[in-house]
Amino acid sequence: MTTQPTGSPIIPGLRYERAQSAIRFLCEAFGFERHLVVGGEGPEDVAHAQLTLGSGMVMLGTRRSQGDYDKQMRLPREAGGCTQGLYVVVDEVDHHYARAKAAGAEILNAPRDNEQSGRSYTCRDCEGHVWTFGAYNPWSPKRPDHS
Repeated sequence: MTTQPTGSPIIPGLRYERAQSAIRFLCEAFGFERHLVVGGEGPEDVAHAQLTLGSGMVMLGTRRSQGDYDKQMRLPREAGGCTQGLYVVVDEVDHHYARAKAAGAEILNAPRDNEQSGRSYTCRDCEGHVWTFGAYNPWSPKRPDHS
C-alpha cells in the first residue's frame, strides 16, 4: 500500500553553488519557508534542504562533484542557461511579483494576463533557475476548458 503525501507527490530537486544564499533568496523573494535544512561542510554548503510554499515543496542542496546524482546535474551557468522551469501557483500574482523584484529576482516577463491560464510572471532566481508564478491552478475544478 502506498502512503499518500499531504502535499504534491512531485517535489522538484535543485542544486545551487551557494545553497545557503539560495535558501535566503528563495525565502525572501518567493516566500518559501524552511522546513528542513541540513548543513554541509562549509558555510555555504547544504547537504539537504526542504523549503515549503503552501502545500508545495522544493528540495535543494549544494552541487558537489562526487555522487552519482550530482554528476548528472548542471547548474544553469554550466549549461549555458536553465534547462527546465518551475511553475508555482500563487494567489496574489502582482504582490508576489513586487516581492520578488524587490529582492533582486531577474524579471523575464512582468505580470500579464493570458486567456488560457490567467495572470503570471516569470523570473530567474539568484543562480539562474527559471520560475513562473501564476494564478492558474491546474488542480482547481474551475480550470478553463481547453477542449
